[in-house]
Amino acid sequence: MVAQRITIFPLPGVILFPGLQLPLHMFEPRYKAMVTDAMARDRQIGMIQPLGQAGASDDDKPALYKMGCLGRIADVEVLDDGRYNVILDGVARFHMLRELDVTTPFRQVEGELIEENPADLTLETSKREALEKQARAFADAQGYNVDWESVASLDDLSMVNGVAQIAPFDGAAKQALLEANNLADRAQLLVQLMQFFGRRDRGDDTVTLQ
Repeated sequence: MVAQRITIFPLPGVILFPGLQLPLHMFEPRYKAMVTDAMARDRQIGMIQPLGQAGASDDDKPALYKMGCLGRIADVEVLDDGRYNVILDGVARFHMLRELDVTTPFRQVEGELIEENPADLTLETSKREALEKQARAFADAQGYNVDWESVASLDDLSMVNGVAQIAPFDGAAKQALLEANNLADRAQLLVQLMQFFGRRDRGDDTVTLQ
């Protein structure tokens, strides 16, 4: 793997997965500068979660998780007041090696892109069925209206990553999903998380994740 410079957008509770899209609204000056810079260079921005809340430290640079996802700006809308609406396409997960000392108002890191094994991007039929069954139960419990015919038509990668990206889990759970070794592990963790959060919402605190 080759290390590369990655401009990052540290955003708690927000995860981007390869092959998916993420809409973003940029209004802070440092992040508007980030978009301007990315558009002038390679259109790439790395999404990564901070370990703490932004602004919690004196230098406004909370520590970061070690894994994020590189995104490419697929579409950008410049609003009259200078804000941006951006659509990011997920490209690849990356390991953060170190943060770089930069003069830009936005943060940059050195990271290595993770090459996914094509053999790890599909599920066994039983695991796909188990995930779909649990997703239906979770969506029903949360009151979500889902087009299940469209979900059934998705390939395994899009289905698993799509559920992982939009599920209403906390930041730590979302990070665990991003860091799963392969698609099967991510699907299994999704089932466990939907069971856990579903039961917790009903007041059952006896659930533990295996």
